[in-house]
Amino acid sequence: MANLTSGFASLRCAGAMHADKGHMQASGLPFLSFRRCAQLDISRLGSMPRFMGARSATVSQQHVRHRVSAIRASTLSCFQDDTTKFFDFVVIGSGVAGLRYALEVSKHGSVAIITKAEPHESNTNYAQGGVSAVLCPSDSVESHMKDTIVAGAYLCDEETVRIVCTEGPERVKELIAMGASFDHGEDGRLHLAREGGHSHNRIVHSADMTGREIERALLQAVDNDDNISLFGHHFAIDLLTCQKNGEIHCYGVDSIDIETQKVVRFISKVTLLASGGAGHIYPTTTNPPVATGDGIAMCHRAQAVISNMEFVQFHPTALSDEGLPIKPTTKRENAFLITEAVRGDGGILYNQSMERFMPLYDDRAELAPRDVVARSIDDQLKKCGENYVLLDISHKPRDEVLTHFPNIAAECLRYGLDITRQPIPVVPAAHYMCGGVRAGLQGETNVKGLYVAGEVACTGLHGANRLASNSLLEALVFARRAVQPSIDHMVDADAGASLAARWARPTLPSPSALGGGALSDIVGRTRQTRTELQAVMWECVGIVRSTGRLKQAEWKIGDLEAEWEGFLFRRGWTPTMVGIEACEMRNLFCCAKLVVKSALARRESRGLHFTEDFPYLEESRRKPTVIFPAAVQELTWSSKPLQRQLQCK
Repeated sequence: MANLTSGFASLRCAGAMHADKGHMQASGLPFLSFRRCAQLDISRLGSMPRFMGARSATVSQQHVRHRVSAIRASTLSCFQDDTTKFFDFVVIGSGVAGLRYALEVSKHGSVAIITKAEPHESNTNYAQGGVSAVLCPSDSVESHMKDTIVAGAYLCDEETVRIVCTEGPERVKELIAMGASFDHGEDGRLHLAREGGHSHNRIVHSADMTGREIERALLQAVDNDDNISLFGHHFAIDLLTCQKNGEIHCYGVDSIDIETQKVVRFISKVTLLASGGAGHIYPTTTNPPVATGDGIAMCHRAQAVISNMEFVQFHPTALSDEGLPIKPTTKRENAFLITEAVRGDGGILYNQSMERFMPLYDDRAELAPRDVVARSIDDQLKKCGENYVLLDISHKPRDEVLTHFPNIAAECLRYGLDITRQPIPVVPAAHYMCGGVRAGLQGETNVKGLYVAGEVACTGLHGANRLASNSLLEALVFARRAVQPSIDHMVDADAGASLAARWARPTLPSPSALGGGALSDIVGRTRQTRTELQAVMWECVGIVRSTGRLKQAEWKIGDLEAEWEGFLFRRGWTPTMVGIEACEMRNLFCCAKLVVKSALARRESRGLHFTEDFPYLEESRRKPTVIFPAAVQELTWSSKPLQRQLQCK
């Protein structure tokens, strides 16, 4: 199972991963001393396919290739074909972290951005609130740090927090210089909003569509960069790794081109993973459909260290369709977010009897951090036997509400609700993974040549709970910090061309290979299994937990996974087959198990992890949860990479 380590033992140096020993060995740094712990099998950890027919039938978009250009920096371009491509840098994910990084490293080599859907379909695009940064004279880095650490229940890594809060303002100015447009006040200065957990107004925003504006500006810059090739509708399957001198090295990734239904291999000197979170392990999430934990699962299978997965942030206020005057005719793929800024702007929470309740739970009332507000709402729903609460901003001037929250106002009005006159029905929904792939101060992992940034990474900034609007900030800062070490590694690394043909190629299923009707049966069973997994996670690993429910989740998930895999293999599926829905299911299982293992290891309540059996903070347990690669094999398909790890000279 997972262990708590003393200190945030992030990979701030040359730590060497020994897969046969299942522990990290420090290189003379006292804070990088990992204890050996009970281990997971990551030596063969792989990912599961998503079924080829399920999404391809609905994908009518052409697969996006922005500027598939002459690659000036790659000496291997002559070897490229439809199924094997060579780049200096491969970026997995097209949110703010991936795009910002690509724009910097493209000055030094060829870059491929591969993204699961359309380039704009990322968590960044759905971020409403903004970017937190110290841009007001009355604010300070120290104040931002304090707010971050308090919100993170004192589990944040202080050095990481200082770096992000110090470098953040410059990263915001860079966005503005690139053409991102943010709101300004009547005095011509940036309008800085305030959100829960912040002691000052420091949220740079573009109405309530900040992420969309940042994504627009960055995609425009990428489109104008001849050295960046963007591959839309490419689903990343597994990282390509080899072991050399006791260390794991990454040389790219295999993917499925969803449009052509071919496996495409990307070979690179450096890989940045910026693939977002895993919100869809739960039935209701604000995350887009692409957020199925692919990056975390791929890294786990590639023997990367994983940390703090128990800290799943439930946003307190997602729009409750049940409470709308006109009900949507179809279920949303992701819940519509009601930004934290509504409460920061004076919004008040009531139960359905119009009783204000937040002052009963916390002196900060509606401005308390998200974990406090989410648990308070959860408690109210259970006490009152209701399915949603009400968030009221109608007491504010109409013009002000419509100016600050035009997107929310328009969405609610579609269903007959005028937020300038009526309260908004809201309910908590899975929103953000504070844990992820353990990263050092430059986004480095224990796998050489593999960097992480954004929600997929665990840098130590968020601790046990993310402060509102710190996510885009972290993505910007760490995407930029990963640039120079990536360039250094690219210059020194061999290209991996000689390895390209040595990894076995995944195969796509065909009706002839599986037999009549088998593929559709597998797709149907996978969708059913996904719904069942999400139900288990919500019932047993939700906002309020207990040891009994967590153990119940552990065995239920194990049984569900075994039944699903057994069904696949009985229907003719093989371990090397890949498909979109199957791969996603495999990744969801992997991430769900990581969350449960981490939650069972934390025998206290801290931040987003609240357990009825250990309801108090324990100072002795103020340590990150860390899951190391292990020698003991976990014999499930979701835990094994499709390719055997090579031994490199």
